[in-house]
Amino acid sequence: MCQPEPALPPLPAALCAHLRDDAARYRDDAAGTPGAPPRGVLAPRSAEEAAEILRLLQEAGLAAVVQGGRTGLSGGARVQPGELVLSTERLTARPTIDPVAGTMTVGAGVVLEAAQQAARAAGLYLAADLGARGSATLGGMAATNAGGPLALRYGTFRQQVLGVEGVLPDGTIVRRLGGLFKDNSGLDLSQFLVGSEGILGLVTRLVLRLHPAPVARRVAVCALEGAAEALALLPALRAGLGPDLQACELMIDPLLTETCAARGLRPPFAEPAPAALLIEVAGADPEACGARLEAVLETALEAGRIRDAVLSASEAECLRLWGLRESCSQFLFQNAGPITSLDLSLPLAAIPAFLAEAEELCAGRARPYVFGHLGDGNLHYVLACPPDAAPTDEIFALTARHGGAITAEHGIGADKLRWLPLCRDEAEIAAMARLKRAVDPGWILNPGRILPRPCPQTPEARP
Repeated sequence: MCQPEPALPPLPAALCAHLRDDAARYRDDAAGTPGAPPRGVLAPRSAEEAAEILRLLQEAGLAAVVQGGRTGLSGGARVQPGELVLSTERLTARPTIDPVAGTMTVGAGVVLEAAQQAARAAGLYLAADLGARGSATLGGMAATNAGGPLALRYGTFRQQVLGVEGVLPDGTIVRRLGGLFKDNSGLDLSQFLVGSEGILGLVTRLVLRLHPAPVARRVAVCALEGAAEALALLPALRAGLGPDLQACELMIDPLLTETCAARGLRPPFAEPAPAALLIEVAGADPEACGARLEAVLETALEAGRIRDAVLSASEAECLRLWGLRESCSQFLFQNAGPITSLDLSLPLAAIPAFLAEAEELCAGRARPYVFGHLGDGNLHYVLACPPDAAPTDEIFALTARHGGAITAEHGIGADKLRWLPLCRDEAEIAAMARLKRAVDPGWILNPGRILPRPCPQTPEARP
């Protein structure tokens, strides 16, 4: 049994020189649970300054939580008692683009939207997107291996990262910013930090892969009978659209109907459909791109695989149709009352059975709202009910029984820590803990995220 936590050590004078005064606004992230007041906020401007801060934290035995844009939904950036905040908000080195190599070198504190704009100005394309593009930072996206709708075509954020400059918890700077597409000279320490949720180090700069900018895109929204019909359509979309298929977003009603009603949006169909599928194609040939999508939809309509379809004829209509999908998130957070947002990953074939069984679990206890990235199996399963009444245990257990994972995009953080054994076995969790101890012997960076905080008296908890 753990003994009571010892009294917090005082902040050393050398560390106080780095503190900011406005600590109150850094308590929590988008998960919504209030965090503890931070003991202070540290916002380095460079890897060297971050290294000095982390060395001071290790020497003093002080814990810190890393924060980027605080858009996560797993409590990973929420302040726990006694912690300082280590913020990336000043790591804002402007994007530098190599147009020949097709790469961008950029600070970890730069928000996604600014990086997207810089790529577009150079005639290139950063293949990552999120609804929170205006506030999500690139360092946070790397730390959580963010996904989003473009993961269907381009992979998760991990696939966009060619190199990282980062600082390990003992103050060691790891710098791999050459941007090489091929480099087998030893372990890839950049990818070691990607997806680590900040427990293995602080990302300070990144080299990102850029792609040719699509010349045109078309968006369609299809009315379907349900998730099974959407999945049955997926092979035809892949075969007919090939690499132009960029996104495939599922919305299970009543989510879209209630979103349109609450936010004053024009519904895509005259009659509500049990499910809606948003499809985006993008490519180098505007005519061919649209023609292929029209042909696939026409065949599906004739075969009775879809009820109806709305197809964009302009960029303005692309934006309007995407607005329906992105407004679903806004509706849930602003209009649906108390919610518990579960970010699940499932084998595609298991999704219909999972949804049917999950609905039975929720009956009389919570109202489920479902949307997500159909092509890669990522469902956002949102429970509208008081938080203490949400059947989270049962939904996560059901996810595991179907071979899924309890998080696809937002990570384990602090909120999902106790359910990690559902999708990672004992040997894997032990291996993660060994890696953590190797680079962070004092267990001072993001403790209590992904892995449980060790007892103060145990050897692994001591420097």
